[in-house]
Amino acid sequence: MTDNFALYRTMLLIRRFEERLLAEFSTGKLVGTTHTYIGQEADAVGIFSVTDPDDIVFSNHRCHGHFLAYGASSPQGSDPYRLAAELMGKATGLVGGRGGSQHIQWRNFYSNGIQGGIVPVAAGMALAEKEQQSGKIVLVFIGDGTLGEGALYESLNLAALWRLPLLVVLENNRYAQTTPVELAVAGSMAGRFAAFGIPVWERETSDVLEIQSAAREAVAHVRFGAGPAALILHTYRFMAHSKGDDTRSPEELTRIRQFDPLTIHAPRLSPAERDAAEAEVSALLAEAFSRAASDPFPALTTDHRTLNTEH
Repeated sequence: MTDNFALYRTMLLIRRFEERLLAEFSTGKLVGTTHTYIGQEADAVGIFSVTDPDDIVFSNHRCHGHFLAYGASSPQGSDPYRLAAELMGKATGLVGGRGGSQHIQWRNFYSNGIQGGIVPVAAGMALAEKEQQSGKIVLVFIGDGTLGEGALYESLNLAALWRLPLLVVLENNRYAQTTPVELAVAGSMAGRFAAFGIPVWERETSDVLEIQSAAREAVAHVRFGAGPAALILHTYRFMAHSKGDDTRSPEELTRIRQFDPLTIHAPRLSPAERDAAEAEVSALLAEAFSRAASDPFPALTTDHRTLNTEH
């Protein structure tokens, strides 16, 4: 049975966390940069509602939404407090305040900002899990811009040849930084995977239930030994690529707001349920950011054994 409240609450948690980040940047409390997931929340929430907590995830530069959705489906629960602390460069952050926005790790979740470079690593992880017969699958998140990286295709070739338990999630938000997909990607996105005999589940939607359904099928294909699969989700990011580099017109930004995943899913909840979700998320984030702001910065030298022992 689908828990519409849980899906909505997790999407709302991602939305409000990212909005808080953008607001905090002007205060000087955050270090480094950030790439928000606003508009794409249904992708991560739909996917992680059908994965197992022990599955392995390799995320990219736009990783906060993936991390929060991953943790929401885990018995241990990923803590927005530790993510906020990491973004503030605090010693209590996910990797001791040294990874920042793009390089985080918690349990079986990893992220890195190198487009294309993460796919060979994920394929290697999938090979290890296959050899160990662990039953775990590996998910790797890429964007439309990654389709121009040669390492991706080398990895797809090996994944197909060796029937690796790898699910490649392509989130096509239609822009690689400021380059529209029409100027960067020739041919069919699905065809890039089909060339290696990798089956594709493709959806153009911001409805979390439609994404959940497609993800369930793709995950099952990979988990039961049928080899790698691709899940292509055509989506929209509402905010700039990073914090200010947005060349889209006001008309386009207004138009894509009709695909807001929260607005699409909200009618499936009662007004009281929506209010309850808002109150829960607001309280959680207020405590997380307040606590992180008062935490200490890391020492200049740190014993690596003290960093992130939650594996």
